[in-house]
Amino acid sequence: MALATKDVRGHRQRVVPGLRGAVVEIGFGSGLNVPFYPDDVEIVYAVDPSAVGRKLAAKRLSESPVPVEFVGLDGEHLPLGDASVDAALSTFTLCTIPDATQALHELLRVLRPGERFHFLEHGLCPELATSRWQHRLNGFQRRVAGGCNLNRPIDRLIQDAGFDIRELRNDWFRGPPPSKPWGYLYEGVAARPDG
Repeated sequence: MALATKDVRGHRQRVVPGLRGAVVEIGFGSGLNVPFYPDDVEIVYAVDPSAVGRKLAAKRLSESPVPVEFVGLDGEHLPLGDASVDAALSTFTLCTIPDATQALHELLRVLRPGERFHFLEHGLCPELATSRWQHRLNGFQRRVAGGCNLNRPIDRLIQDAGFDIRELRNDWFRGPPPSKPWGYLYEGVAARPDG
């Protein structure tokens, strides 16, 4: 599985430091981030539509010192109160959510002012040759990969939703998938403004 490689585990480990308290994780999937939660995380509110993912996560959850509570199926409609969580996490999720902008507005709503959203996503590459291929292949990708989009400008989506990006690193997948259109990464931290 491409999202469970040694390279991707390294990216996951780099994106979780700083998570603390009550964390909402959209796109929880099979719990691949669970082994990397920092000690300061008290509870994770998991959001994911996949019953299969929950079954695959069972072993990781049974070994986790952090309690995980499944609270919803849809990142576009989070069943959490306004300003109710200390941090948010999304890894390889914003590419697939039908209305990523709405999901980001929901994360902004549930985060306490000044708190942080940690993200690791793949998306639109600024290199023209690669981005042209991403646009060409996007329809095919959506059909064969459960709605996954290759050409979403992750940083712009996050900023346009009202977050302040505090850290941003761009990188490439090492290993599968081998082709550039699938492998441009956005890894970073954004904050809900204090005001």
